[in-house]
Amino acid sequence: MQKTVAKTITFDGVGLHSGAPVHMTIEPARANSGISFVRSDIAADCNDFREASISARWDSVVPSKLCTLIRNDDGVEISTIEHIMAALAGCGVINAVVHVNGPEVPIEDGSSAPFVTAILSAGLSRQEGPTRALKILKTVEVVQGDAIARLEAAETLEIDFHIDFEDAAIGIQSKNLVMANGAFIRELSNCRTFCRKAEVDWMQSNGLALGGIPGENAVVFDGSEVESGAEGLRHVDEPVRHKMLDALGDLALAGAPILGRYVGVRSGHAMTNALLRKVFATPGAWAFVTVDEATALTLPGAGVTALDLAYCA
Repeated sequence: MQKTVAKTITFDGVGLHSGAPVHMTIEPARANSGISFVRSDIAADCNDFREASISARWDSVVPSKLCTLIRNDDGVEISTIEHIMAALAGCGVINAVVHVNGPEVPIEDGSSAPFVTAILSAGLSRQEGPTRALKILKTVEVVQGDAIARLEAAETLEIDFHIDFEDAAIGIQSKNLVMANGAFIRELSNCRTFCRKAEVDWMQSNGLALGGIPGENAVVFDGSEVESGAEGLRHVDEPVRHKMLDALGDLALAGAPILGRYVGVRSGHAMTNALLRKVFATPGAWAFVTVDEATALTLPGAGVTALDLAYCA
């Protein structure tokens, strides 16, 4: 069965790059409608509500170096959607409408945990109709320099990620995780976005990352130094875990849960989107399948309840 949120959920925060206040709601949606975003500030002035709506799909993504950004045919945009998309996918939400009163989703604490907490606290509503999944049938790969993004055939979603940074406090990190039965919530959801100090300086000098507060909604690395707030790192390998969180959010733009193994080596948002585009352009590489009862139990949001909130603390 499909799921949507049981009731409207509200967030008030700031945009990571704009620093501007943002009001966002997640609202229930009908079965088979998928995830969509609506610019509520623009919808108020539109004759046609659809002008302000953007489907959360791989083919709505436009190039952006710093985040995942989607745009509709009328030029309406919403950016930094990866953390909320990961939360929805990780909680098993198939259908929802996300209203945002500006061009950017609120950053919250830089992870998906606040979104997961709110979604599970509000509860999920089961909907009639089968769930379909995107089954990977053969390997598809994108390579850019020393970076790789690959999808391979597998019976459920698995993410395998490797990063390698010059900063001693990050260094080389690898992690593999089968995303079944709430693994996202337990292992990845509270891992925060991170960057290097030089990147922060460059972004802020160019009018970006104006809402970023090191240690509060981002972890900043500078060689062997770490600025992560009073609590310190939430995991010793928080950076690679956050990369996996981002990957889940970007893979959710396939429009359905994925049955396949994602391998990321130094990859990011743009490469994951390029990979999805290549998958859908490759005959015989994929198929949409109806999820049977046994497979449904292996999906990322299967069986999660409010009791899982302890892992988001």
